[in-house]
Amino acid sequence: MSISLKPLNEQVIVITGASSGIGLCTAESAAKQGAKVVLAARSGETLDDVVARINAAGGEAIAVACDVSDRAQVEHLAAEAARRFGRIDTWVNDAGLAIYGRLDEVSDEDSHRLFDINFWGVVYGSLIALPHLKKQGGALINVGSEVSDAVVPILGMYAASKHAVKGFTDALRTEIERLDKAPVSITLIQPTAVDTPFDEHAKNYMQKEAKLPETGIIDPQQVADAILGAAVKPTHNVKVGMMAKVNTFAAKNMPNVAERMAVKQVPELQRDEPARDTEGTLYIPGESGQVHGDHADA
Repeated sequence: MSISLKPLNEQVIVITGASSGIGLCTAESAAKQGAKVVLAARSGETLDDVVARINAAGGEAIAVACDVSDRAQVEHLAAEAARRFGRIDTWVNDAGLAIYGRLDEVSDEDSHRLFDINFWGVVYGSLIALPHLKKQGGALINVGSEVSDAVVPILGMYAASKHAVKGFTDALRTEIERLDKAPVSITLIQPTAVDTPFDEHAKNYMQKEAKLPETGIIDPQQVADAILGAAVKPTHNVKVGMMAKVNTFAAKNMPNVAERMAVKQVPELQRDEPARDTEGTLYIPGESGQVHGDHADA
């Protein structure tokens, strides 16, 4: 079955994780291109500020406070989007967090919390969005990572959650697109390291301040463009950034080489200074409202 998606300026788009980083960049880009945007995150104050900014610039957006680990809150998000705009054309599951720490050091509680957000948040968002998307056709876009295929030490539980997102997304696409032949495009976006507050929002078990690897880091706008591209053109999988292509190719075809490459990344995950805020936003919302991270001194 051929899937037809609307131009952005005719779409209603729901974006989770929209208060910072990739989600915020995507929301602002979509609004500039004429889409009606529903921004969701735990950071209610930041969302209100962003929505006010979008609407003042002539866009049309609403904010819905939502913890994606709670299915009832995700159901409320979908209901609010449908109530305000009458439909949902694209749903973007972007909310996600990381934990910097060895797998044998991270607590079960923290690991479960990470999966509740990174994996179950995607599951809830996908399954709740699907009935809306099936009505008139639409796009479901899940943000994975290059570590949906590859791995990196110190971010092991994050990588495991993104592997799970890929497995779920691929299986869901097979059921919805191929088995049911429903008019819904299901896409997995796999960026490499992105210049966002990813490291600042992460929980950190290390003695030193966490940071993103510098090699091949990309701007959030590149990922936003890939997401919005998938919103208008049916796409299965998009790897964003050269290192995403290199690392996923190596993981699949040269696993021993890939593991050695991953080990060499570990020094790039630490700044040469003591850890500051070790708790991050794993349990509490952050209100920075920043697209980019503070990596000037990284």
